Amino acid sequence: MILSKRFVFDTNKNMCMNFMILMVMVSWFWLIPATSSSSLPQQQENQKLRFDQNGEFKILQVADMHYADGKNTLCLDVLPSQNASCTDLNTTAFIQRMILAEKPNLIVFTGDNIFGFDSSDSAKSMDAAFAPAIASNIPWVAVLGNHDQEGSLSREGVMKYIVGMKNTLSKLNPPEVHIIDGFGNYNLEVGGVQGTVFENKSVLNLYFLDSGDYSKVPAIFGYDWIKPSQQLWFERMSAKLRKAYIKGPVPQKEAAPGLAYFHIPLPEYASFDSSNFTGVKMEPDGISSASVNSGFFTTLVEAGDVKAVFTGHDHLNDFCGKLMDIQLCYAGGFGYHAYGKAGWSRRARVVVASLEKTDKGSWGDVKSIKSWKRLDDQHLTGIDGEVLWSKSFRDYEMLDLKAQIVLKPEEKNRTTIAHKFMNWEEKFCQGNHGKNQIGGN
Repeated sequence: MILSKRFVFDTNKNMCMNFMILMVMVSWFWLIPATSSSSLPQQQENQKLRFDQNGEFKILQVADMHYADGKNTLCLDVLPSQNASCTDLNTTAFIQRMILAEKPNLIVFTGDNIFGFDSSDSAKSMDAAFAPAIASNIPWVAVLGNHDQEGSLSREGVMKYIVGMKNTLSKLNPPEVHIIDGFGNYNLEVGGVQGTVFENKSVLNLYFLDSGDYSKVPAIFGYDWIKPSQQLWFERMSAKLRKAYIKGPVPQKEAAPGLAYFHIPLPEYASFDSSNFTGVKMEPDGISSASVNSGFFTTLVEAGDVKAVFTGHDHLNDFCGKLMDIQLCYAGGFGYHAYGKAGWSRRARVVVASLEKTDKGSWGDVKSIKSWKRLDDQHLTGIDGEVLWSKSFRDYEMLDLKAQIVLKPEEKNRTTIAHKFMNWEEKFCQGNHGKNQIGGN
């Protein structure tokens, strides 16, 4: 059924849903509203992205949370032993663990962040879904999937609410473009290490696009696609960034590498089998892309700067496959209210771009882009480490992720973390209602 790719639980809709109290870094932080009181341009200016002093920039991708009403929203497709206690709070606990373990420079939510159909209030669901990212004070961004707008807010309303939240660098649409399809088309530039000759250059470019929800063309059934207006914006932005990168100071011979994030996979994701990708493809229908090929992959190839594309949507696919020098990657399903497979761990994708050392010992431009996934098990097991792109063939070695991150004792027990969240939510449900709501558009 095209309107929902998973079974819907008949959950109780009469509940207290003030779960924005998951801003859990310190207890007083619970009372801070999720929306920002500062002006958006100033907020974005103060959070300029750049590589750290170790020459790395790390991105955590969270795909398909399907967040709804917190502890009152049950998990789907988990083991029988998990059914009684598993809720949206398990999703929150997983995000919290990933942030603590990986300490990313940017968190990217790639759509179906909330499951609007099961949410009693879309704004409150977003407050809860994004609360761990907000509490971490790490910059974060989001794009929309096909389920985000199915609740109390329109698609535009959902994106506007996200743009107004704390610590986000998300944008409604590019300010220089008057007409463009969708909501949430924008780009971010990642500067070189501060104090180096690349500090004022974007050495890594990030593109975010709205892949839509469902076809609006009566004769075409199925999911939506990236439209010509969005592709034109991408082409112009890519050309603009290329021009800035190849000219002085420190002129370069080619464009800086780019990464693209959106929700619905391109039809070209169907080009792979188990012999030429890293990961798994377990979706019964294979690839759930639009039935129309809008040509965006060709646009990416012709632009030449994007080295990898990252999507969600198909929760049981988590592979990366290389086609015409572009890696096409899934993150795998993250959320516990999203459909999955019992016994198959929820997961997240991590991407790290690393800089090259210059002859003078300073940090230069991007040398390689690597990726791995982590499972929501006892050890946050790392799997499928790989080099997605490199300037040099010698860097194409597999990462050794056998040495797993050992969390602090208080971070190991997911059940304990989820139980704490449940207690916090209960406390807030007694007297805090209706904060950060926005009218439907």
